[in-house]
This record gives sequence, C-alpha cells and structure tokens, in this order.
Amino acid sequence: MPFSGLDPWLNTLIVMLIAVVIAVAAAVAARIVVAGVARRHPALRAAYQRVRPRLDLLLLLIAVWIAGGMTAPAKQSWWPAISHAFLIACVITGAWLLAGLVSIGLERLTHRYTAVVGAQGRRMRTQLTVIKRLVIVIIAVLAMGAVLFSFPEVRAIGTSVLASAGIVSIIAGLAAQSTLGNLIAGIQLAFSDAIRVGDVVVVEDEWGTIGEITLSYVVVHVWDERRLVLPCTYFTTQPFESWTRRSDLILGTIEFDLDWRVPLEAFREEFNRVIDASELWDRRASSLVITDATGGHVRVRALISARNSDEQWSLRCLVREAMVEWVRREHPEALPVSRVELTATPAVRAEEASA
Repeated sequence: MPFSGLDPWLNTLIVMLIAVVIAVAAAVAARIVVAGVARRHPALRAAYQRVRPRLDLLLLLIAVWIAGGMTAPAKQSWWPAISHAFLIACVITGAWLLAGLVSIGLERLTHRYTAVVGAQGRRMRTQLTVIKRLVIVIIAVLAMGAVLFSFPEVRAIGTSVLASAGIVSIIAGLAAQSTLGNLIAGIQLAFSDAIRVGDVVVVEDEWGTIGEITLSYVVVHVWDERRLVLPCTYFTTQPFESWTRRSDLILGTIEFDLDWRVPLEAFREEFNRVIDASELWDRRASSLVITDATGGHVRVRALISARNSDEQWSLRCLVREAMVEWVRREHPEALPVSRVELTATPAVRAEEASA
C-alpha cells in the first residue's frame, strides 16, 4: 500500500487523486510543449487541439487503472473484470488517438497538393485520401482484434478456427466476395490512376466529376447537383469516359444543319470573330468545315478548344447561340428548309390536256 496506516479505501482515494493530478500535469506539460513548438509551426497547434481530448482521456484512463491496481480494489474479486474493462477502454482510446494522428498527418500531406492543378494534383490527393481511409480501417480492425483476443474464450475459439482455416476461408471468401472485391477495387483505383477526385467523367450516360472515392464506392457529382453512387468494381469492369485523364485541355464540336445556300466564307468569318472575342477559347485549335451534304442540307462542323470541360461547354453554347442568331438575322436563306416537288399524275395530265 502506498500509504500504510490509512484506511484502504481512503488510501485508494488519495492514490487516485494523485494519479489524476499526474495525468493532468502530463496533459498540461504536453500543451506547453506544443505551444512552444507551435511558434515555429503554427499548424501543430490546430493538430493538437483535434487530438487533445483523446490524449487527455487516454492519460486519465491509464492513471486511474494503475492507481486501482496498486490499492485496495486490486484485492477484490471484481477487480479482474474492472481491470479488463480498463484494458479495453485504453485499447479503443489508443486506437482513436492513433487514427487521429494518422488523419492529421495525411491531411497535411493532402493540403500540400491543394494548390497543384491538373492530373498530378488530383492523383496525389486521391491516393492520400484512400491511404488515410485504409490505414484507419486497419487501425480499427487491429483494435477490434486486440479487444476480442483479450478474452480467453475468444482465444480458445481462435485456436479451433485456425485448425479449420481451410473451410472457414472458403465460406468467408464466398460470403464476402462482393465486399472484398470492392475493397480491392478501391485500392486499385487509387494507385492505378484510373480515376481521381476532381476528374470529369461520363458514366451511365451522365456527365459529372468524381467527388469522392472510398474503399467500397465512388460518388460522381452530376452536373445538375445529383449524386451518382457506384461501386468501385464498376470502374474496374465497365468502360467509361474520362475527359481529364492526362490533361484538362479538351476539344469540342458544334454541328449546324443548314441550307445549301449558306455563304460558307461569311459563316467562317463570323465564327472566327465570335471565338476571338471570347476569353473561353484557349486559341489552341479552331476550324469550320462541311462534313456532310445529304438529305437536302449541309452539315457544318465547328471545332473549338478550351482549357477545361466547363469552359468548353460554355464556349460551345456561346458559339451556337451567336451563329444561330447571325444566320437568322443576316442570311435567312441559309436556314434549313424542306423542299417538296409536286408533280401531276398521268390521269391529271390527261384531264388537263382534254380541257
């Protein structure tokens, strides 16, 4: 007993108070150290504020656990169960603290690539996000395993399970085939660079951007603010369009069905004037040609380039509206028309001749 001669439970109370004071002192010391270091590294203060409740709780649990094991409760019949509960609480809190530290570290790395535009930045942010989630899942699984194997009964069951590992592995493999497939596909997507957060894609005839990649599903932010949730295996087994695979630069086309009387040179001059006046055109490529002449119409195709898909869409709409208005105003004869030739039948011609 730390203080002999005192009532055992009073002695326990005193030791626990001392343990709590030591835990508080340790937490205060950590806060002072962080405050000193944060003068040169301001981000450390914000990181410590996020994990401080977890660290304080872990220190308090350890202090009370040790104090109880040194005093009167340790001699009671119910102490092993309480001590086991403290062990489980410390394991869970420690895993919570470790997960917070990992999250902060990987979020710091991800933040470094926030300013990096293009495919390189999206790739690194996606991989770091998936790594963070994978590490947190691993920490949670290890903590759960440690808690379960702290029970002697579970350890005994584990021995028998290992003896029949072949049958169990087959059953588990069949039962968790879809889940494990999505998990592996999620890791594959992160490191194969197939898609990245922020990529512009077309899936299921929907145009949108990759908003989130988890270990089991991918969220696509559709242009009209809907969310398309797809399993990770979709992107490893189904074809899809990626408009930002290597670069955000993209070409776009606009097609016009016009009458054969359209003044092509005047049309081309107006097209060049419209795109020259727009800041959306990146001046990489532009052309205007007739690609088809069937069915009584000519098909005029305008090719334009832009810095990204959003600007390309806006530029296509701008050019389409401007050219339609120009044709309607300046050359109405070029508007598409349907021609119908009426010819008399032989009977009608005979009646006209007899008349």
